[in-house]
Amino acid sequence: MTNFTFLHEAEVELWAAVTYYEERSPGLGLDFQTEIEQVLATIAAHPERCPLRTDGTRRCLAHRFPYLVVYTCENDHIWLLAVAHAKRRPGFWRMRGG
Repeated sequence: MTNFTFLHEAEVELWAAVTYYEERSPGLGLDFQTEIEQVLATIAAHPERCPLRTDGTRRCLAHRFPYLVVYTCENDHIWLLAVAHAKRRPGFWRMRGG
């Protein structure tokens, strides 16, 4: 299994989105969390599946929610840089290093 490290900012983004969805409808936050866990499982199983972008990151899109997980791979380690809404503030994570 590949090791993950969440940058603090990415973890904050994850829990803010979980809270947002949970406040909209009870149980929806848990659904979002489960979806992101599935994205992380996909990344762990196939870290190079998502195309490498010119900024050196890879992005894996969630299916049900408009979010993507931005990450980089180094050796056998995955750095999770952002849990980002797909339509808001594109590229805000570029200054984060893994």
